[in-house]
Amino acid sequence: MPYSMIINGHEDGRRNTPLREAVSFQDRLAVTLRYLATGDSFTSLQYLFRISKQAISSIIPEVCQALIGGLKEQIKMPTNRRQDDEWLECSKEFEKLWHFPHVIGAIDGKHILIQCPFNSGAEYYNYKSQFSIVLLELVDAQYNFMYVHIAASKRKGHKSKC
Repeated sequence: MPYSMIINGHEDGRRNTPLREAVSFQDRLAVTLRYLATGDSFTSLQYLFRISKQAISSIIPEVCQALIGGLKEQIKMPTNRRQDDEWLECSKEFEKLWHFPHVIGAIDGKHILIQCPFNSGAEYYNYKSQFSIVLLELVDAQYNFMYVHIAASKRKGHKSKC
């Protein structure tokens, strides 16, 4: 399942048969996100989403691979053994302090109001009819910044809508 199909909402060629309906991309993403957020067992997810354990066991890795492939340029991923250990330690700390399993950070974003820069036109103009820059941050379980991104505008290097 390519990442573009997840984001754009296209079916990926799976067809309904007389015996069963194909699992929609929305359900595939929902099952995966629920599994990643809660760590629920496949048996629990099967009753929640009415999808067999066997199907769930292939859906989750498939959707994860699509998400990793599509987001690898935007998300900080561990590249060596030392970083792997840091991410695992951060995950353990989140579970210990906040009782959230499988979490490596808390992410948030904020529009920071600014005065309109000279000759910028609508470059810094946002949907709230104000001029702003966007601050995106990722913190660990102790509220220490792990990643910060300041976007000058949604038009420069940004594909997401502010």
